[in-house]
Amino acid sequence: MISWTGLLVLCSTLSPALCCDWLRHYGHYSNMSLSLLRLMGGQVTEQESPVPFPYRFYISIRTTEVRSQVVFVRDSLVQIADLYRHGNLSSVTWDTDRTNGFRMSLDRQIDELRSCTKDQVRLQNLQKKNSLRKYYKKLRTRTLEQTGGGSAYWQLIRKETQLHLEQLDLLVNSIRSSRYSNSCRQEHDAAWS
Repeated sequence: MISWTGLLVLCSTLSPALCCDWLRHYGHYSNMSLSLLRLMGGQVTEQESPVPFPYRFYISIRTTEVRSQVVFVRDSLVQIADLYRHGNLSSVTWDTDRTNGFRMSLDRQIDELRSCTKDQVRLQNLQKKNSLRKYYKKLRTRTLEQTGGGSAYWQLIRKETQLHLEQLDLLVNSIRSSRYSNSCRQEHDAAWS
């Protein structure tokens, strides 16, 4: 039988690694989000976005510490989810259940990543967060200007969302396969010190 002391030690040891545990599940939810996104609206548009895709964000974030990368993933998902909260989705003929499922999947990922990153805000993250926010605002406004709104707007947003989710998935896979496992071991070792 486990003593209360043993249970307390076990819980305090596992706490630093909770984020590690969530990132193991991230792939499942990311795949679900991508699948629902692809299925909810049929063929993805070939139209070019009025805002260049920010590959530089994804390149530069890979050189930062793991915590900053996890915060970047969280903040990116928040911005993506906001795209689908601030607009009239009634102009598109997307499958309602799949669209709602997609939005719920994003919200689940955001909630879990928030629990991992609640105390991890640094100046460099604030600067990156502001750049990220400006990009998504520009994406929203310029796409609206180019398309005039309606279905064409949402199809372009959906296309850009897919590109971002794919890049975020690659980023999380690189975190999981390399540095994050080392970081979790270090956190685990620090908890025992």
